[in-house]
Amino acid sequence: MDLVSYKSLFQFCNFSVDSAYYNVLFPSPSPFPSRSPSSFASPSSSHSLHLSFSSSSSCSSSPPPTLYSNSSSFLTVSEHPLLLPSIPLVPALFIIGDSTVDCGNNNFVGTFARADRLPYGRDFDTHQPTGGFCNGRIPVDYFALLLGLPLIPSYLSQSGSVNDMIRGVNYASAGAGIIFTSGSELGQRISFTQQIQQFSDTLQLFILSMGEEAAADLISKSVFYISIGINDYIHYYLRNVSNVQSVYTSWDFNHFLASTVRQEIKEKELVQSKCQESGADGMPPIGCAPHYLWRYRSENGECIEGINNMILECNFVMRYMVEELAQELPDANIIFCDVYEGSMDIIENHLRYGFTVTTDACCGLGKYKGWVMCLSPEMACSKAFNHIWWDQYHPTDAVNAILAENVWSGLHSQMCYPMNLKGMVSPQHK
Repeated sequence: MDLVSYKSLFQFCNFSVDSAYYNVLFPSPSPFPSRSPSSFASPSSSHSLHLSFSSSSSCSSSPPPTLYSNSSSFLTVSEHPLLLPSIPLVPALFIIGDSTVDCGNNNFVGTFARADRLPYGRDFDTHQPTGGFCNGRIPVDYFALLLGLPLIPSYLSQSGSVNDMIRGVNYASAGAGIIFTSGSELGQRISFTQQIQQFSDTLQLFILSMGEEAAADLISKSVFYISIGINDYIHYYLRNVSNVQSVYTSWDFNHFLASTVRQEIKEKELVQSKCQESGADGMPPIGCAPHYLWRYRSENGECIEGINNMILECNFVMRYMVEELAQELPDANIIFCDVYEGSMDIIENHLRYGFTVTTDACCGLGKYKGWVMCLSPEMACSKAFNHIWWDQYHPTDAVNAILAENVWSGLHSQMCYPMNLKGMVSPQHK
């Protein structure tokens, strides 16, 4: 869901409870105020490496409370009673992707695609920008919390110490796509292939530090999460780079993306580095994003159907590819999570979830706040919690919390197949 367009006027150099859970009311500040990992502790039991692919479905009439309190009084996770693991459920979480999951790698590269300034991060635990494209937490922050892990640090923020990376690493880079050149107009970014190589380099550090057997055991018990592909639409196909639309129909383009992901996962570093499963995420409904409502002159906030149809088609192809990989890698646990379905459920049933603003971004300028990107605190609304969209492309923390809960347990709607993340890390699937 790489959700960064810097073509605007001011381009700037984004449960069910079991014995492993207990009720906890965190004091403020959050127990995870930074992305510095704590010392490593093994989970109580093991399971295969898991790949979760994200993309979003229909909800019950009365959704249960979320990790994020969608009320007039903003509550961070640190102030909200949660059911959290008493010990880590997995050793580590490794993340590959784009701005949907970038937690700060782009802070260290020369790019327009960066979120290292306020108002980004204003509602985060520290109330400071982290590099995540959100007012608060991004989805993988919630995944880490639900898995009993600290917030996962960005790869480029690390010194190279194994102790800093033992609980996981986030390699994601805003602007990155499946295609190497996607997002090139934004400046530097860490491509999909380069992120996989960084993961391989991390594994080599683990091997040197703890030995090959221990490193392979750690990786095989960890969760590997991939969220990438939306930039291949935003910054490539929809911009008709290299006249791509005359060469590829959207159907052919989607198959090309899926086959590229399959090759990177199955034939290159991930499988060779003891990653038994890999795949590709589904994509969100960017046809409903404020930028495209503005760009295509939506009269009353109607989503751009043509764009959303392409995304639906892409998710279908990606899910089929993931199912094929699962059959070819029988020892692997691979799930596909459809963010499109979950996101559309929130949009269509927004009042049930407590959202009152569905088309306008909280931060930006122009109609739907979709013309000029979020550049300063003065451009932001005061109450992000009642907005679905934070900026031109990215959802608010409140939406991220709902989607994360769906990925974890299907709390509000089922969006992961053939099981959710909680089921994947449960003992029967180890």
